[in-house]
Amino acid sequence: MRKRGLRSRTVLVAVAAAVLGAGGCNAGSGAGASARGAEPSPTPAWDVSPGSVAAVGDSITRGFDACTVLSDCPEVSWATGSSPEVDSLAVRLLGRAGAAKRSWNYAVTGARMADLPGQMDAVVGQRPRLVTVMIGANDACRSSTSAMTPVADFRADFEDALALLREALPKTQVYVASVPDLKRLWSQGRTNPLGKEVWKLGICPSMLGDADAVDAAAVRRRETVEQRVEEYNEVLAEVCAKDRRCRSDGGAVHAYRFGTGSLSHWDWFHPSVSGQARLAEIAYRTVTSEQP
Repeated sequence: MRKRGLRSRTVLVAVAAAVLGAGGCNAGSGAGASARGAEPSPTPAWDVSPGSVAAVGDSITRGFDACTVLSDCPEVSWATGSSPEVDSLAVRLLGRAGAAKRSWNYAVTGARMADLPGQMDAVVGQRPRLVTVMIGANDACRSSTSAMTPVADFRADFEDALALLREALPKTQVYVASVPDLKRLWSQGRTNPLGKEVWKLGICPSMLGDADAVDAAAVRRRETVEQRVEEYNEVLAEVCAKDRRCRSDGGAVHAYRFGTGSLSHWDWFHPSVSGQARLAEIAYRTVTSEQP
């Protein structure tokens, strides 16, 4: 009898230990919980084939100057365009028929980061599975370097835009493109007389103004713009990295070496149809990669 009672107590102790082991982490108490700490939350799986796409941003996403001078051409947008020459991200993900029904372009030519929360608010109604973001060039392309958007404001507006999306659509994925290298666009376009005439109409004066000037003041002005763009890209990457359903392009758009064939033949600054296709390739590669 004594041995039987000992065996019974042993079974009870084992059962109790198993129960405590299963619930100890949730309770957050006991020696085991203190030693191990809280279990990390699993990172949600990234969907490499989202079922719908919405785009926010500025003139690049609107296909500005890609088809006709000083005009939007959303059909060649890298994000949601229908042009077979571009093969946009939406077409690559959804097929041509699917993209026509389940993609939306809320980008606005001339938009700056301060406009992004409003665009994101409009996107929410469509409940997209993926939102593409390409914005920031106009924050640097101002009348002067002193008029450029402060980095702190840029960060705050981007955080507000993502927070707004997350509150309404916690599972929607976000692809964030870096700001292109504006100084390279200047160096490529300044070789074209027509392009420089169009620049005088007010396209990115902080970088493109007095396009042929290479004096110390002009060099310093362009370097200031270049540095601000780099700071914007750091913000985009950092804020995106804090969101488990956000992927940045790792600076790929900024690093892409736009040549004259990739630039609009009207302003030699915005992407041409060919340039839009390159942006679509970068986005598709990032979105469909198994690892960020």
